[in-house]
Amino acid sequence: MALYATAASVLAGVESRRGSIKGLVYASSFQNVKQLYALVCETQRYSSVLDAVITSAGLLRAEKKLRPHLAKVLVYELLLGKGFKGGSGGRWKPLLDRHQARLKAELARLKVHRGVSKNEDLLQVESKPGPASQVPRFVRVNTLKTCCDDAVDYFKRQGFSYQGRASSLEDLRALKGKCFLLDPLLPELLVFPAQTDLHDHPLYQAGHLILQDKPRACSACQASCLPAVLLAPPPGSYVIDACAAPGNKTSHLAALLKNQGKIFAFDLDAGRLASMATLLARAGVSCCELAEEDFLAISPSDQRYRQVQYILLDPSCSGSGMATRRLEEPGAGTPSKARLQALAGFQRRALCHALTFPSLQRLVYSTCSLCQEENEDVVRDALQHNSGTFRLVPVLPSWPHRGLGTFPGAECCLRASPETTLTGGFFVAVLERVEVPSSVSRAEAPAPPPEAAPRRKRRRRAAAPGAPPRTEQEGKR
Repeated sequence: MALYATAASVLAGVESRRGSIKGLVYASSFQNVKQLYALVCETQRYSSVLDAVITSAGLLRAEKKLRPHLAKVLVYELLLGKGFKGGSGGRWKPLLDRHQARLKAELARLKVHRGVSKNEDLLQVESKPGPASQVPRFVRVNTLKTCCDDAVDYFKRQGFSYQGRASSLEDLRALKGKCFLLDPLLPELLVFPAQTDLHDHPLYQAGHLILQDKPRACSACQASCLPAVLLAPPPGSYVIDACAAPGNKTSHLAALLKNQGKIFAFDLDAGRLASMATLLARAGVSCCELAEEDFLAISPSDQRYRQVQYILLDPSCSGSGMATRRLEEPGAGTPSKARLQALAGFQRRALCHALTFPSLQRLVYSTCSLCQEENEDVVRDALQHNSGTFRLVPVLPSWPHRGLGTFPGAECCLRASPETTLTGGFFVAVLERVEVPSSVSRAEAPAPPPEAAPRRKRRRRAAAPGAPPRTEQEGKR
């Protein structure tokens, strides 16, 4: 989600000033958001290098209106990418021209300081790669269009070596080259070595593969996996995806439903919904109804949603578990107390609202945050607000990283991090409605007098012409 938002923000920033993406001068190389996204991905790879250059050159101090993430994209293209080509350039080319000499000088100084001669070598002498850079590439096979066996066979024909189902995290950690595995926990999830790029792969282009992280949405092409699997709606169910864009988790829900039933997907951003519609069409999803609406404004008493038994709630969060979030918003890894309080307030309202849907049986709440305020505290408050109505469900007992023990039952929740689970940082909680004991239901509901119905049947049958006489034992059957 972070890279998607960054690309969208770059587009929005350009369009607000120039009326079109051509304000970036080199727009001829960006015919669609996919190519812009590729640029943003490359910018992220050099993020710390660009930070050092931009800070040393004082670019953001000199150009106070230039957003940090846009500055990174522009400086990357000037110094490390294809450069600026064609057109008058609007305001961007003169801006970079003013600082070009200083930026190039600071890049050269950085290479001298680190003892390298090529730009690419700057990546090799960065501080030791953190665990996040070792997170494998998780690839979901889209069962709406193909099956896992066919996808595996296709990769094998391309020269990849299939290693079977992984038995431990060590198997995933040891992946190298053109080897891949089946995830040890989740079906239809293939695992490739870290940094494997499959965006141009024909199976991805055809919608047969969904590129995603194991935990949840964290970019335009990555989406929730565990939350959808843990929600586990059976085919024919009615499901709400409360904060749906960019849509990969919605496509996963559709695959679990086998396109049977209905998914109501909500998001307030029209542009993200349009991209989501394209993604869902490519994935073969036909059971989803998109709505440009605020989930909090949806009435649980609306007849359209009275059959909803499953809700996936993946609300906006600080993104403190996502390494890529730093590109979008510097300092997001350590959100301020005020920001956390605002986010947690929204998340609490969204969760409590979701729990008021009358037919709801199961809900999954997930974030890509490591902060207790957005995770355990939100779940605890929602459970207290619905005391006796919903409970936390223990899931995946073999999962090594559990919720913080801040309240009884918090260990039912899942946490993750690159260090402990080889995934991004995330949190998942599964809530289920507490069923009323059947004995209580029978006691409260008036029952008809015993044997009344059988006696009427016996009298009717006895009166029937030619009916044979019945024994007492036959009447009790």
